[in-house]
Amino acid sequence: MAVLGAALFAAAPASAQFYFKGPDISGSRSTGAEPGLLVQPLPGATPAELRAAMVWNMRAALNVAALQCQFAPTLLTLPNYNTILRDHRVELAESFTVLTKYFARTHKSAKEAQTALDQYGTRIYSSFSAVHAQLTFCAAADDVAQQAVFTPRGEFGDLAADRIAEIRNSLMRWGEQQFPGTYNLYIPANYPNFADEKCWRKNVYSPGRCTKKR
Repeated sequence: MAVLGAALFAAAPASAQFYFKGPDISGSRSTGAEPGLLVQPLPGATPAELRAAMVWNMRAALNVAALQCQFAPTLLTLPNYNTILRDHRVELAESFTVLTKYFARTHKSAKEAQTALDQYGTRIYSSFSAVHAQLTFCAAADDVAQQAVFTPRGEFGDLAADRIAEIRNSLMRWGEQQFPGTYNLYIPANYPNFADEKCWRKNVYSPGRCTKKR
């Protein structure tokens, strides 16, 4: 009976498994200055400020994944994200401080700097919307989050530099790679022009506004 019980238990289907073979979307190590990599250019930014921006973009991507990928609990995007916040809290806080000082340095007043920083944060989150590429994005974010959990403290910035391009690439529309066929689609896409102010209204990115004349 014990053997029978074990067999029945082993035969029970697992719930919410994530079965998806994505494409090779790996990218080379980034400096933060590559066009389209970050949510918007940071004119005059130092290497340290660009590194901080990559850290903050990666943190935002994993935050979005923690919310958008809960349809597949086996990916562990939520618990891994919480672990990352705890283990890398010092580096994350330092990166935000560096970014805050960048906007303070490049704007005339404290109010303008704070507004620009708030807009930057909002745009980062908006840029990781993965409506058309949720599976690829979640798979990539899960892999990065797993690595981040085991990344030594103080080295999250290196991880961000190594893999932020991959996270950006995951936002393109890809299809299942294991079984090529009708649904195995790759539709090339350019990164949205987040740097164009006329594309935004009240911190909401509206592509249709980019083509309107003013």
